Amino acid sequence: MERAAHLSLQKRLHRCHLVRRRMGLWALAAACLAAMVVMLGAFTRLENAGLGCPDWPGCYGFLHVPQSPHAIAIAETRFPDDPVVVDKGWPEMIHRYFAGTLGLVVFGLAFYGWRHRHEGVPVGHALATAGMIVLQAAFGMWTVTLKLWPQVVSAHLLGGFTTVTLLSLLSLRLLGRRPSLSRGLEIRLAHMKPWVYAALGVVIAQIALGAWTASNYAAIACTHFPSCNGQWWPTMDVRQGFDLLQTIGPNYLGGQMGSEARVAIHMMHRLGALAVVLVVGTLLLRLWWMTRGTELARWVLLAAAVLTMQIALGISNVVFHLPLAVAVAHNAMGAGLLLSMVNLGWRVQHCHGEQWVALHRREMAV
Repeated sequence: MERAAHLSLQKRLHRCHLVRRRMGLWALAAACLAAMVVMLGAFTRLENAGLGCPDWPGCYGFLHVPQSPHAIAIAETRFPDDPVVVDKGWPEMIHRYFAGTLGLVVFGLAFYGWRHRHEGVPVGHALATAGMIVLQAAFGMWTVTLKLWPQVVSAHLLGGFTTVTLLSLLSLRLLGRRPSLSRGLEIRLAHMKPWVYAALGVVIAQIALGAWTASNYAAIACTHFPSCNGQWWPTMDVRQGFDLLQTIGPNYLGGQMGSEARVAIHMMHRLGALAVVLVVGTLLLRLWWMTRGTELARWVLLAAAVLTMQIALGISNVVFHLPLAVAVAHNAMGAGLLLSMVNLGWRVQHCHGEQWVALHRREMAV
């Protein structure tokens, strides 16, 4: 009887392991697809193709970009104020195709998690990610119907980063292995957790500034580095630059703000980058000094490498006047920096220094 119960338990544990592994690989594949969607979105925006299709979810009422003379004539009859530009329509539709595929993958992941909810999988996490996909679809629609209203475009960009992060964190929870650390190191890392979370907050704030910079077309408001248009502190209109109540109605393709407002946005993004370098850089130096020689050190070095590349790409955007490949890579590396900080946070999250201290005191008492 005991042997049968033991075999039954082993069988169930094996099944739970398989379910978690399958779901983790599914989440990892979805995270890679989500990162691709984010990069395609950046490419579409940088190509000024965000309104390449004036309707949603189709394109001039078609499921693809109209190309034949007959289809173009029909499209321009439906939307007489929006002539068909095939080269602008395809980037937008390809982005939508990939986003739609991602939605199906995530909904399938959520269904799989719900189906196996009694086998130790984080079903709530999967369902929350599916909810984020629904919200992202709404933001995508409003991006078009509200003609690139900066508030919605920024929210859509942040939603894309959130989706990638949720999927990556889900794969970490299902597949990740926490580092084996000594008691002393775990105590020291437990005291570093607030600093890790603070650095993560600084990175998120900088990503939000980057989204606002992109949605208001302020990336090349300053054409020199490290100065801005030959000045260290140029004339700026911060009030207009961070006006979150811009009216709905105008076409925001190319931006509606004046040059001084865009300079204000750009400069705030630069100051945010400086804050990231100081806060995250200092944290990574401390973490590397504490963890050198352990498996956690490689994740610290990875985050440092991503931070270095992101700063180099940001400077290159200004110096070389926003080349397409560099600008898309800057978006991708921003997501990479966010994920590297989330990864570090996950790996130090369960360092419970208080428990080790209490255990040490009990041992000393004995």
